Amino acid sequence: MGKPSKDEILSASAGWVAVILNILPGLGAGYLYQRRWKEYWITGIISALWLTIGMFAQLLIDPSDPAPDLANTDLLVFLGLIAIAFITAWEAGLSVKQARELLEY
Repeated sequence: MGKPSKDEILSASAGWVAVILNILPGLGAGYLYQRRWKEYWITGIISALWLTIGMFAQLLIDPSDPAPDLANTDLLVFLGLIAIAFITAWEAGLSVKQARELLEY
């Protein structure tokens, strides 16, 4: 028996586990479960860029302003990470479905 293909590995994984792992811990942990390294690193890079953008947005706030808008910046960063988690969870579940349909598993 030969080495299983990427589609065979993907179709053998439980889609719901990948979805939950991408939502709860976030940052593409479901991709590690699916052994999809490229998607994992892309998610990590996008998350790091999003956090960097949030950090620079906070640095641009004037400290002498009596009512700084830090709460909105923090909320935007948090909502962005939540959006990344849900988008990657949706994609992980969809990729399992497509791999199973391709192999008729």
